[in-house]
Amino acid sequence: MTIKPLAIAIPLLLGLTSTSLFATTLQEAVDTTIKTNPDVLAAGNERNAVAEEIKQARAGYLPTIDLAVGTGYESTDSPITRARVGHKNVHMNRDEASINLRQMLFDGMATKNEVRRHTARTDSRAYGVFGSAENTALEATDAFLNVLRRQKLVDLASTNLEAHERTHDQIKLRSERGVGRRADMDQSQGRVALARRNLIAEQANLRDAETNYLRVVGVASDNLTDPQSPSSLIPATLDEAIAQALDNHPTLKSAEADVESANAQHDTAISPFYPRVDFELGATANNDLDGFNGHNNDVTAMFRLRYNLLNGGKDKARRQETAHLINQSAEIRNNTHREVEQSVRLSWNALQTVNDQMEFFELHVQSSEKSRDAYQQQFGLGQRTLLDLLDSENEVFVSRQALVNAQYDQLFSMYRILNSMGALLQGLDVTLPEAAATVTASK
Repeated sequence: MTIKPLAIAIPLLLGLTSTSLFATTLQEAVDTTIKTNPDVLAAGNERNAVAEEIKQARAGYLPTIDLAVGTGYESTDSPITRARVGHKNVHMNRDEASINLRQMLFDGMATKNEVRRHTARTDSRAYGVFGSAENTALEATDAFLNVLRRQKLVDLASTNLEAHERTHDQIKLRSERGVGRRADMDQSQGRVALARRNLIAEQANLRDAETNYLRVVGVASDNLTDPQSPSSLIPATLDEAIAQALDNHPTLKSAEADVESANAQHDTAISPFYPRVDFELGATANNDLDGFNGHNNDVTAMFRLRYNLLNGGKDKARRQETAHLINQSAEIRNNTHREVEQSVRLSWNALQTVNDQMEFFELHVQSSEKSRDAYQQQFGLGQRTLLDLLDSENEVFVSRQALVNAQYDQLFSMYRILNSMGALLQGLDVTLPEAAATVTASK
């Protein structure tokens, strides 16, 4: 007989345990989003593609080897062939083979500056991955909190409907006993219908929130748990938050890397004003060339200098173009600086506003609940009308809704500040994608 309670308790315990084990935290949701979100993955592929251009630029330091082989028909008419054979044309089967090695010795620093430019471009794209991950994490956080918000609003709407139904049952009982009035019945029934409509609307909002969560995170919003407040991660002052944002924000770092890339491009543009020096090794093995039978082989080892003396001002114009591009990228960086600071200030103001209002939201709930309880007692004594009672119940519902919205607005505002500082993923203890690693930092 002692086995039956145990047999009942074990499945119950397992059920509770499995629910807690499979609960989804905000950290897990954001981590899943970062690993699977198409925007983040696309930014990572763009960064990796640009990184391959560094290897292409570095190839300029290495020798090139070219092989050429050819065979075919040749017809030669020259003073030598005419003097040698007595007629104009000599027809032969021509064979050619050559191999050439070229090693750059000096190219006006073009290769060096191109490596520098593509390194900066790669770093810019890496910070782009960082920024995309940060913004996607904020979007996932918003979707996560919105599901929780809507779940609580559905619970409040359900509680509000139950309260109205209880009141309606009391009115119905009074009416059946001949104490209540028909008008009270109609009014109470109308308020029940309104409460049921509110519940249906909140359930629809919850389904919309779950659909948005699925779009952003990529999985269903099952068993979400309320996250802990990140208040300990928020700087003490606005100035501290702005300073951290200007030091860490990935978008600003990306803009700074673009300035470095423009400077390197400008330095590359000066290379045509210098001569180019190469060391070249070559060998040829030819047969039946230019009307002569037999082999024609040679081997060369040469230092060659090439220097363009005039090309219509193209190089000068290119140099001026890259100077303007430096100014453009610098102004973009300056504008990004302003936008980062603006984002921090707006996020900070949003948090301060909801913090200042929170006390009054809570006071509104407490006051409306006390009024509702007093009205219920007075209604039972005939000192309050049904309208007073229903209005007080609705006031409780509205105040609780406002408090729930304020609580989640407050929580999201904190995460928004972390995002504006470029510290949201760090605050959530979520690892950045590998593509967010910069080349400069890895050296």
